[in-house]
Amino acid sequence: MGILSGNPKDEPMHLGEVSSVWAASTTAKGAVSFYQAYLNHAGDKDLRKLIEDYIDQAKQEIKELDEILNANGIAPAPIMADRPKANLEDIPVGARLADQEIAAAISADTATGVVASTQAMAMCIREDIGALFAKYAAAKTVLGGKTLRMLKDKGWLVPPPLLIKRPETVSV
Repeated sequence: MGILSGNPKDEPMHLGEVSSVWAASTTAKGAVSFYQAYLNHAGDKDLRKLIEDYIDQAKQEIKELDEILNANGIAPAPIMADRPKANLEDIPVGARLADQEIAAAISADTATGVVASTQAMAMCIREDIGALFAKYAAAKTVLGGKTLRMLKDKGWLVPPPLLIKRPETVSV
């Protein structure tokens, strides 16, 4: 039996795992800050609820990832202070983010997060860390599905060119 054959929590992390866990924690901390700013700008109640779900997910990730870092003697990046709540009407129109912009930004961020989570999961040799990133990929996929549904329902989705009628094939 080797060093990597026991309880995964007792196994050392390799440098890729350390880097992925630290980066994911730091990214989640930044996401909370951005999502709180988006919350200040959002007017649509469904969008506001969705942003709160994203904040809750990011805070859960921070908690779990920082526990792993601390347990392995690695200092996590500091967390930013919560943004103060702002009244939407106090934000000048030219400086205000539109609900459609916020939803599109969150959607793009979610796609990036799913890719990052699955990449981290694929390179893990510690099963517990790989499973954690798999959980994050699944949670982000669910949130991404909710975001896509909202974009469609609200008419905010800007699709790429759609192939409505397929061209006829030409025999040569």
